[in-house]
Amino acid sequence: MACISKMLKAEIDGEGIPAKGVPQGGLLSTLLSNVVLNDLDHWVAGQWESFPLKREPHKTRGSQRYAKIHTNLKEGYLVRYADDFKIICRDWKSAQKWYHAVVSYLKNRLKLDVSPEKSQIINLRKRESEFLGFTIRANKKGKKRVAHTSIKANKKQKIKTEAKKRIQKIKASPTALNATLFNSFVLGIHNYFNRATHVSVAFSRLAYDLRAFMYNRLKQVGKYEHPANPPPTYSKFYSMGYRTFRIADIYLFPLANVKTKNSMGFSRSLSLFTTSGREQIYKKLRPDLRQEIYHLMNSNIPNQSVEYMDNRLSRYSMKLGKCEITGMYLFATDVHCHHFTPLHLGGSDKFSNLRILHKEVQQLIHQTQKETIDLLLHRLGITDLMKIKVNQYRERYGLEPI
Repeated sequence: MACISKMLKAEIDGEGIPAKGVPQGGLLSTLLSNVVLNDLDHWVAGQWESFPLKREPHKTRGSQRYAKIHTNLKEGYLVRYADDFKIICRDWKSAQKWYHAVVSYLKNRLKLDVSPEKSQIINLRKRESEFLGFTIRANKKGKKRVAHTSIKANKKQKIKTEAKKRIQKIKASPTALNATLFNSFVLGIHNYFNRATHVSVAFSRLAYDLRAFMYNRLKQVGKYEHPANPPPTYSKFYSMGYRTFRIADIYLFPLANVKTKNSMGFSRSLSLFTTSGREQIYKKLRPDLRQEIYHLMNSNIPNQSVEYMDNRLSRYSMKLGKCEITGMYLFATDVHCHHFTPLHLGGSDKFSNLRILHKEVQQLIHQTQKETIDLLLHRLGITDLMKIKVNQYRERYGLEPI
């Protein structure tokens, strides 16, 4: 609470110390929204989803809903992020009830005002609704309605403007750093918007609009080609079927190459930090990972603590069996569990201090002979970005960078 108080009273450059409110986009905005609106979450759920039924218990959600629809309850489901939320209803009458009930609850119970311009009832069968940069509409498919989600028009324009700025920056200074920053930008927006059902269409159009701009500015500083032997990160997220620019030996991530990723629900009981949580994670692992974890469990590493052996398995399963520097899949015989901070320098066997590495990457981190280093760099296909990570590990052990 002391930290929150100090952050609220922190001086804003050019404005001084604020008398009320939270700076927009600050760290506290989301946190305090969750604290205040947690009461709203429970109230909305109590109006329908978790409303207690007095008669005999119902085993399925379908039977529960059937019992509730014969009452005067208003059916609605809340979706909220920070102070932005939607309540999904089945009909206009329920939506009207929910709108007035929520406005009244926020005003009288939480002392919050609702913006009339941003708050409205929308029929998703006829119009789009906007939420967190996405557009949502219920389109007809056969005899039912399905979600049609895409990207807001103004958000597309912002992406296009930002992409042009970064392309201009690469043209002015075609360095590995600027190429990497461009890739971080592309991967970030792909990972955010790939939940949209029509994300591929939206980004294909964006890439088409930027195609001539990008080609005319980068043709002098890079090579336009299909990727040949790209780094593991590129191979993991993108296909080889798209031509892209190679700038300073780094392939730019193609803007159009993105597919919809289904959003799956998660269980709060899944946790790396409890025995039961780790057991559930283990049950959900792929068969090949389970096999390798079985071999790791049966391996014998002398002079290591129980904590180390347990967290080693947890780290391997969390990383899906991949090396944390190269990204390559590791069989049990290739795995080395590395202490990021050495034990003799205050490191521990805690989960947060362990890293899953290929055993030859471990050798590279500790190696001092130049000939051996060059051999390992070539054998492992270490890129410039991987080399930066290796040097971070070497620095922890007081070794010179490669």
